[in-house]
Amino acid sequence: MEEKEEIYGNLFGSINILNEDHLELMLSTMDREKSIYFLVESVKSAHNRGAFTIGETEVISKAIRVLSNT
Repeated sequence: MEEKEEIYGNLFGSINILNEDHLELMLSTMDREKSIYFLVESVKSAHNRGAFTIGETEVISKAIRVLSNT
């Protein structure tokens, strides 16, 4: 039977971290595409927590769409 690795932590409610080495690997191999992904996930998490006004959310949403399409 397969052993499931226990989750060490979670970033932004959507990115699981398996252990400290996994986090270090994420940091040391981060490129432009992954950077944008982490920024988008962090902003979505902050929005879900009520960190932004409606106007701020609209501006951030547009900025994410522009970055995601490059």
